[in-house]
Amino acid sequence: MTFGWTTVCIKYILFVFNLLFVITGIILISVGVTVKAEYQDYESFLNDKYFSTPNLLIATGVIIFLIAFFGCCGAVKENYCMTQTFTFLLILIFILEFSAGISGYVLRNQTADFLTNRLTDSLSKYNATVYNEITNLWDDMQGAFKCCGVNGPSDWQSNKSSTGGRIPMSCCGKVIGELGNATCDIESATIYNEGCASAFGSYIRDHALTLGGIGLGIGFMQFIGILFSCHLARQIKNNYGTM
Repeated sequence: MTFGWTTVCIKYILFVFNLLFVITGIILISVGVTVKAEYQDYESFLNDKYFSTPNLLIATGVIIFLIAFFGCCGAVKENYCMTQTFTFLLILIFILEFSAGISGYVLRNQTADFLTNRLTDSLSKYNATVYNEITNLWDDMQGAFKCCGVNGPSDWQSNKSSTGGRIPMSCCGKVIGELGNATCDIESATIYNEGCASAFGSYIRDHALTLGGIGLGIGFMQFIGILFSCHLARQIKNNYGTM
């Protein structure tokens, strides 16, 4: 079986691409696991949409390890069937990554309104006398992101049902005890004035942007691999036809 120099180059370029695909698979899994772990700490404030994108990247990364086998063997052995299988699977992966990328950007744009509504609903569940999950999440979030309330400290003052209008100590950079009944004053020099919808929202949007960028970026790289594998498969088929 005789191949032109262009096809031979594409064959070995495709082999190198498969090695890069393995690396991208590791990147996808690492990013997906990291972001999912970050989101897990604030699961009560988020919904399933924010976990579907990192889960999709993790699954895509695992699948990449499997399809790299077909790509490497098909390119080196000049096997038409394996090269076609690799091309089909690569197209599937491209669609998954493109979907993950688009989902990341969509979530980024929806985060502001979604978090404002979710945080507003949970604010009334903050219990200043009995320490519960929502209390813990609010205190952790306000301490970690140096924020207070949904849009600012005044949200706690209007929250008469659970805090009696008092501001939690976590708004002043102090971790409250198990009873959670200590508060700080709105005139305090140490109080955080930025609302958590803004501070925490920026954190979530940045992660969504990262997921979207990596999904689309790696998807573009694999689109080039699709073109190479299609050309190689066509050349292999043509050479079989002329034998």
